[in-house]
Amino acid sequence: MIDIGIEFPAPGEMRFFDLPEPPLPGPTEMLIRTRYSGVTNGTERHALMADFGSRFPCRAGYQHVGVIEAVGSRVDAFAVGDTVFLGNHGGHRGWRIVDVASTNERERLCLKLPADLEHELCALFGIAGVGMRHARRIRVAASMNVWVAGLGLVGQSVAQASRALGAYVTVTDIDPRRLEVAAKLGAHRLIDTSKESATEALVQGGPYDRIVDACGAPQLFEYIYENKLLALYGAIGALAGRRETIFHQTMLHALRASIESSSHFTLEDLGILRHFVQLGAIRIKPLVTHRLPITEAPRIYATMRDKPADLLGVIFNWQT
Repeated sequence: MIDIGIEFPAPGEMRFFDLPEPPLPGPTEMLIRTRYSGVTNGTERHALMADFGSRFPCRAGYQHVGVIEAVGSRVDAFAVGDTVFLGNHGGHRGWRIVDVASTNERERLCLKLPADLEHELCALFGIAGVGMRHARRIRVAASMNVWVAGLGLVGQSVAQASRALGAYVTVTDIDPRRLEVAAKLGAHRLIDTSKESATEALVQGGPYDRIVDACGAPQLFEYIYENKLLALYGAIGALAGRRETIFHQTMLHALRASIESSSHFTLEDLGILRHFVQLGAIRIKPLVTHRLPITEAPRIYATMRDKPADLLGVIFNWQT
């Protein structure tokens, strides 16, 4: 058992901290011991680099797979020995107490994992859940024409979710490796935006009922407007982290369109995700670039700081 956690003491720095022995759970609580945790590249790098004003020390991350070691007397839906995915914020840590009666759903984002799933891969259910939440938030539906801009982990996830929900999915990125991953995951149309022909290809495939900003490119909203890429009654899903941005109200007004955002995920999103993973409509394994023991975390966060494009799906194994 490893009673440690991960925190960022200053911009660009990572360290382990010691956890005390876990307490006995209260009547509506349960103790979950971590087996695996997944790195959330966007959220954690924003925190690590203080992109949006982090207060240090800070702890980021929300993807844990663990085994329930103890439950309170009033816990009925879970039992000792269950393997679960936990989507609570608070960073990577060796154990967590969860109150299943909390009125705040984000404090009890706990989902049972069936035996037929590879539990290690479920450590990326958090970022896949973000993709599912966003696809549902912007109301992706069967036969829609969807463009996902940016194929980091969250872009890949929302592209998969959109395809599973029945959309025709175009994806774009400048990294051929990430385009290859998207092809393996079933994206219908792939465009390398480092090529001069990219705009012509996007225009030919448009207009798009839903456009997902998973790249944060500064001029993306202007680019959509100038090239008439948004369809009538369309929506732009603002998923990437941003500060201020400029958009054309005339575009939204003329098309009766919208710009929408979402945050995190719900238990319902996780349940839908689990269903699609069991069916094989959403796959996690092709997203994984690193599986390594938790003791190797300093190397991963150095890479996150200096060469973030080298990382896609990262899973820490706590069973050492």
